[in-house]
Amino acid sequence: MSNNHFDAIILGGGPAGLSAGIYLSRARVNTLILNEGTIGGQMVLTHEIANYPGVEHISGYALSNIMKNQAKEFGCTIKANLQIDELMLDSDTKTVRLKDGREFTSDAVILSPGGRSRTLGVPGEAQLKGKGISYCATCDGDFFTDKEIIVVGGGNSALEEAVSLTKYASKVTIVHQFDHFQAFEHAVEEAKNHPKIDFIMESTISEFYGDEKLQAVDIKHIPSGKIERRLIDGVFIFIGYVPNTETLEGKIALNKWGEILVDADMKTNIEGVYAAGDSIAKRYRQVTTAVSDGTIAALASSHFLNEKKKRPKEELIV
Repeated sequence: MSNNHFDAIILGGGPAGLSAGIYLSRARVNTLILNEGTIGGQMVLTHEIANYPGVEHISGYALSNIMKNQAKEFGCTIKANLQIDELMLDSDTKTVRLKDGREFTSDAVILSPGGRSRTLGVPGEAQLKGKGISYCATCDGDFFTDKEIIVVGGGNSALEEAVSLTKYASKVTIVHQFDHFQAFEHAVEEAKNHPKIDFIMESTISEFYGDEKLQAVDIKHIPSGKIERRLIDGVFIFIGYVPNTETLEGKIALNKWGEILVDADMKTNIEGVYAAGDSIAKRYRQVTTAVSDGTIAALASSHFLNEKKKRPKEELIV
């Protein structure tokens, strides 16, 4: 076999992909992780992780490095900061072609491209992300104990997380662009009945201000165009989630939101192709759930590879 052929290729080096790499490599499966950006995925952007079992607190960057080094120590090959040009998944031998012309082949593939929270895309947001602007209440809620915060959004996630954040914040203001909510009625009623929660409807945040951390926001009333500047300690944005699956359209079964459809063993609709992490269709997205997905995908793909070795060659798809 070519030096560019592996038993398994993992596309994505976040917690799901790294966990899969650890399990496969430790099982003596020749494994390659290909990652388009920095190893660690969204986890790298988390200032502090305090709910990872067995670890009191650690930065996302540090946890990413530990996982990466652990995978490499077991023999996993990791290549990062590259661009994938083409995926050929239908054949028995899977092929990944990079923009620079290199090709890698494998008998199994685990897709873990991750995803990203939908952003407002307004001035100051990118610069203050992680410095007062958050997209994860579970990750960052306790950093805003006894502080005033804003929650942006009007769906189930926004209202449920707003209620959850009242455990920490002294006051929560929900800012929503419409005059009504898209959330279920019980979520709306719970938020409306909470003494710590206020509402600003038909409005959006048009700009964020701050140097080293968030200090203030502009809240724009959409019908009138009137802008009010408000001092604030933190903003949580829950306006949707975008899986990084644009390049998988037409190649793998996705739902209407672009999430990869998998079964309980993380199998996709294509034999030998599995998926894990934030890009799959599921409700909860945490580092721990990504690690779980990656573990299951690795165990299932390892079983697939073992069974494949037993099959007569004429049964394999050309």
